[in-house]
Amino acid sequence: MAWNEWERLKGEAAARQGADDLRVHQDDLGAVGHEAFTLHEELCRVADVGSAGAQGAGGAGGAGVTWRAAATLRSSGFATGGALATTLEIWSSQVRTVLQATAHISNHLAHSRKAHARDDAEIGALLTGRDGSSAVPVSVLQTYFT
Repeated sequence: MAWNEWERLKGEAAARQGADDLRVHQDDLGAVGHEAFTLHEELCRVADVGSAGAQGAGGAGGAGVTWRAAATLRSSGFATGGALATTLEIWSSQVRTVLQATAHISNHLAHSRKAHARDDAEIGALLTGRDGSSAVPVSVLQTYFT
């Protein structure tokens, strides 16, 4: 490898290492988790998800308005009722998928925040001297790397 190629690669590595796009802070995790939770709650409130066995939780007071409309149209002999029911089944399936994803994101990030905070506290305790305020000497830290 030529010297100039080595210097170029070192410069590229330094540029990648200095990028903030891979850095995550506790506040960032909390904000994303909160947004996922908010989206989940709002989607539950307005999605109008319902089926024959269970009235939906959303739309117009939680009565599954679309499902009732489909049932009424079908019982009145309109073919549109069946088509609307089919559309609602597909919609409901997609909404449940998004609800599961937002719940998973929110729960995972909440867990990650707590786990990282616990890890940071544990590491801080390990790297504090016996007096509780001074840092552990470098000679002790070197034992972790050998």
